[in-house]
Amino acid sequence: MNSNLAYNEYTQNNISIESRERLIEMLYEGILRFNYQAKKAIKNEDYEKKSYWINRSIDIFIELISSLNFDGGDVATYLSGLYLHQIKLLSNANAKNKTEDLDVVNKVIKGLLEAWREVNAKPSMD
Repeated sequence: MNSNLAYNEYTQNNISIESRERLIEMLYEGILRFNYQAKKAIKNEDYEKKSYWINRSIDIFIELISSLNFDGGDVATYLSGLYLHQIKLLSNANAKNKTEDLDVVNKVIKGLLEAWREVNAKPSMD
């Protein structure tokens, strides 16, 4: 799959995105939605849809990794490792139909999303 698929889809569907910050938030939200659909597909034993939704989540993680700025310090390195681990969990969920792995990824993304919103809600010190 094209690693820019998630980014392209979101930017095409949301031309009026105000900022990069909002785009990251939308990508995190997309992972949560896609994982919900994958979990539902596993429960319904619809393995084709399960793979489709998990691959969409993986595409978003690939896009998030490719957008990291490693010149900015250790945060990018940490996030890269974290995102790669989430891809591993998603791949395992896909191969073994493990909803528990989807739950772990969702918990991590919910934490990241909450932190992202908190950081970006603070007024600028300029």
